[in-house]
Amino acid sequence: MARIEGVDPARTEKRIRAVLEAQAKKWGGPLLNHLVYARRPTIFGGARAMWGGLDASGLLAPSLVALINRRVAALNGCEF
Repeated sequence: MARIEGVDPARTEKRIRAVLEAQAKKWGGPLLNHLVYARRPTIFGGARAMWGGLDASGLLAPSLVALINRRVAALNGCEF
């Protein structure tokens, strides 16, 4: 459980809501970290830019990015 409460996706900016809806479609619900990032749209944008940069760079295979994400989540005590 997050120590900081996330946003209500229905009450976010249109661009943020679109990302959260896409996550819900893919994962069954928006990712909790993104709900917290969305409290500050500039932080949300920065986090999304990081993931977009990883995808666009082509330096890491998507499967490796997913493994790294899960490992970092585990190190942080997140049940991904």
